[in-house]
Amino acid sequence: MKITGIDALQKKLRKNATLDDVKHVVKSNIVSMNKNMKNLAPVDTGNMKRSITSEFTDGGFTGTTEPHTDYAWYVEYGTRFQAAQPFVKPAFDVQKKVFKNDLERLLK
Repeated sequence: MKITGIDALQKKLRKNATLDDVKHVVKSNIVSMNKNMKNLAPVDTGNMKRSITSEFTDGGFTGTTEPHTDYAWYVEYGTRFQAAQPFVKPAFDVQKKVFKNDLERLLK
């Protein structure tokens, strides 16, 4: 996940919430998405599932979670020999709605 327009968000939040509230929303959503990806990831040896990690940058305003195996994207999108077994996009689709709602709640 990546947020753009952080300056406008900061101005609005100064009136309604603190930047620590935003960091908490980012962290909780990345942690939830990580957990959901691990739950959805197909398991053969478990290596790909264990490779899913999260990282926070920009002082906690940016978070990423992704698998770190060479073959994860072949599993996600499939090949001509293997059907796709998506686990990243479904987790993202669920979490982006929650993330948006959490941020909107801060702005009210």
